Amino acid sequence: MKARRIYNRIAVLRSERGVSRKELAGAVGVNPQTIGYLERQEYNPSLDLAFRICEYFGFPVEFVFSTGKLEPISEELMRSRRSSEA
Repeated sequence: MKARRIYNRIAVLRSERGVSRKELAGAVGVNPQTIGYLERQEYNPSLDLAFRICEYFGFPVEFVFSTGKLEPISEELMRSRRSSEA
């Protein structure tokens, strides 16, 4: 069975927080190349690694990782704001 692609927001979150691949890799216990592979969706993380990354950024797994393409964070925030105002 072919593994399905796991999409993520790692690059966006790193950029937003000014964190290098090397810093994130050190914090979650992997090689910086692994972070690059994850960001380019060339590698799917283990469940444990996905949780470590999410804990580092302080977000739930479903915000950082998805089996479908993720919409831009700004659009997700606007949609959430509209539904809470309704």
